[in-house]
Amino acid sequence: MSIAAKLDSLGVSLPDAPAPAANYVPFVRIGNIVYVSGQISKADDLITGKLGDDMEIDAGAAAAKVCAINLLAQVKAACGGDIDKLVRVIKLTGFVNSTADFTAQPQVINGASDFLVEALGEAGRHSRSAVSAASLPLGVAVEIEGIFEVQ
Repeated sequence: MSIAAKLDSLGVSLPDAPAPAANYVPFVRIGNIVYVSGQISKADDLITGKLGDDMEIDAGAAAAKVCAINLLAQVKAACGGDIDKLVRVIKLTGFVNSTADFTAQPQVINGASDFLVEALGEAGRHSRSAVSAASLPLGVAVEIEGIFEVQ
């Protein structure tokens, strides 16, 4: 099954690739590697909150899934609109807006990792870092950047 068909079967429609919010590019492609800038937890609206304070782990994981969808939207743009040129996810770096004593960053970023494996199978398995941040842009709950292999 193609990636586009699998996403459709999951009820996921990739949005237009979000435009950068500052002086940077949303992705850089070097050969068959695409480096995607951090994608924040924004669907129709910003998903804001601080884990360990006013947001639960499940809500944070849902925000991380939104980041993963936005990452795929950028990969699709990097591939000229064809998400099926994605070969595999190489690495994610996830940032969790959280309190100093919050220690469940991996469970939050699992929202992105689990979604990518569900949508891409083995090609979605990746290396990963999951770290806390005292604050994230616009007060969002999660930001994730990624490295991808494409055709």
